[in-house]
Amino acid sequence: MRICSLLPSATDIVFALGLGDQLVAITHECDVPAGAPSVPVITKSTVAKARRNSREIHNHVMATMHRGSSLYALDQDLLERLDPELILTQELCEVCAISYQEVTAAVHRLEVRLPDQRRVLSLEPHRLGDILTIIEQVGQAAGVPERAQQLVCELQQQLAQITAVTRRVAVRPRVYAMEWLDPPYTAGHWVPEMIRLAGGDDALATEGGPSVELSWVQIAYYDPEVLILMPCSFSLKQTLEEWQALERPPRWSRLRAVQSGHVYAVNGAAYFSRSGPRTFAGLNILGEILHPDLFPRTTPDDAWRRVG
Repeated sequence: MRICSLLPSATDIVFALGLGDQLVAITHECDVPAGAPSVPVITKSTVAKARRNSREIHNHVMATMHRGSSLYALDQDLLERLDPELILTQELCEVCAISYQEVTAAVHRLEVRLPDQRRVLSLEPHRLGDILTIIEQVGQAAGVPERAQQLVCELQQQLAQITAVTRRVAVRPRVYAMEWLDPPYTAGHWVPEMIRLAGGDDALATEGGPSVELSWVQIAYYDPEVLILMPCSFSLKQTLEEWQALERPPRWSRLRAVQSGHVYAVNGAAYFSRSGPRTFAGLNILGEILHPDLFPRTTPDDAWRRVG
């Protein structure tokens, strides 16, 4: 089966299911495991290649969406040459990936030129349980349901091991997970649930709900004990660079997390923005940050770092 992945998380799932050799196209934001053959890139971003800071990216996104334009471009000619049988996409967020409407329109144009049976599978997770469900959906669509069930069982075991430890937590720190830096946003969808399961409490966010913009007045009133920088789709290196260049508001230095030295940066692109197998590794990262006495560090150096 020829598979086209239009989501980094879907690409992760395809490789985790042992289907990397069937992957014919990925997005510009996807990565493949070390040693795996390169895969043609079928999308590009409309954000200028020149380095932009968080505020400039935010303004560009808002202006583009207000105009009804797209943040991503799909290579229709390449799609037709590759002629995938299974296209993995999403409807959850037009900021995170090419829109479902654009994908279905592109597939319709493909079918006009090359009539055939093709399937567009939209992956719509909001919670951790939904991530397990979409793994099963991809496995079923790709003809490997047994592999998908095995992977789901392994991830459920990881989850059970972590929650068995955090049930013993007596004090849950007040957490603010920052999904965007300027302007500040809460974390959304599965991340607040991850924080709870890892032994923390993020009352600024809603489990299963979208991320929302906050003011520094709200953040200061909440006064988090732990602050985690996880801008959407940023690597740890990008997050550190952005944070170092960002002008801090006056209220910053008075936050309890800052005064106590509990400010952390994480690799959001790999472990928190994506709804795939690596999301469950993100639970370990949160455990190491929130309860280092219970979770000795085992995650790699590029997973997270204490920054203040």
